[in-house]
Amino acid sequence: MPASLKSLPSRTADSGTDSPLRRRVRRVSDCVFCRIVAGAAPAHRVYEDDTVTAFLDIRPITRGHTLVIPKRHATDLSELDAETGVDLFRVGHRIARAVQGPGFAADGANLLVNDGKAAFQTVAHVHLHVIPRSHGDKFRFATGLVLRRSREPERVAAALRADLAALDPRTGSADDTA
Repeated sequence: MPASLKSLPSRTADSGTDSPLRRRVRRVSDCVFCRIVAGAAPAHRVYEDDTVTAFLDIRPITRGHTLVIPKRHATDLSELDAETGVDLFRVGHRIARAVQGPGFAADGANLLVNDGKAAFQTVAHVHLHVIPRSHGDKFRFATGLVLRRSREPERVAAALRADLAALDPRTGSADDTA
């Protein structure tokens, strides 16, 4: 157990249950996405700023399937402040535009948040899925939902970083000045 948890009271005096602070610290320390943010778990990062991190999904539905997460832990949307939500979708928008670049040539993207267990949220940390899509990919997409295998993640991450770098930072569109 981390030293910071040892100093916390293990039970509240009146209820006999874990204290709210202890539950929150344990939830964050157990969160794989928080460990990725801290650099304690591996990930193929494609974008990072002061508020959010984006990395490839380890079980992608399609090539380039990316997760955008807030750096500060929020289990679900009820814990996510609106400004961070804006940052999450701003970055998701850029990634959705980037996958339409030469490294992926996608025709579009699904941007999706599964909020809560009832919505099939499997990691208790808010995350935005950016899933590249192409015309006529229904069979490939359905197969990806079932198989969800990562292929050449280093190469995919490098291609996505290159396509992100090619976007105009002001508009999120392809930079035609080059």
